[in-house]
Amino acid sequence: MEEKINPWKANLTSGLILGLASVIFTLLLWILDLYFNKGLSYIFILISVFLIYYFIKSYRDNYLHGRITYGQSLGAGVIISIYYALVTAVFTYILFVYIDPGLVEKSLAKAEEQLIARGGLSEDAIAQAMSMQEKLMSPAIVAPLSILGSVFFGTLASLLVSIFTRKEGNPLIDSPEN
Repeated sequence: MEEKINPWKANLTSGLILGLASVIFTLLLWILDLYFNKGLSYIFILISVFLIYYFIKSYRDNYLHGRITYGQSLGAGVIISIYYALVTAVFTYILFVYIDPGLVEKSLAKAEEQLIARGGLSEDAIAQAMSMQEKLMSPAIVAPLSILGSVFFGTLASLLVSIFTRKEGNPLIDSPEN
């Protein structure tokens, strides 16, 4: 009889490692005053996709005897993303409330700067957009929204990565003992 693997337990460490990598990367950006640098954010997206690939492949090889369906791979990636999202949401809240309470104002100033640079918007439109942005930038709203965003991104990454990690055997020839 084959043992039943709990994917939530098996992928906990992977999700926490990805979350920790995000925390370290964000802290480095914040320390180096590069928090608003979009180019560096794209680099972390690539790192995240690579890590999700590595963690799903590791899950396949270490827990599923080298075989994983597309659905199992996608599920593992989503589970990893959920753990990652929870870690980053807690860190985001801590960053905005305790580490740098002025980060909300800096974010709002950056958003206003981008709206003005875009051009074509009236003063009233910019003021209205900034009013809405201000309501959304409270740490109590940013943290839960970061969970949604992280899980969404992780799901998209997992959809892509699962194409490459999927490895199904022939059930009539292969057995889990081989």
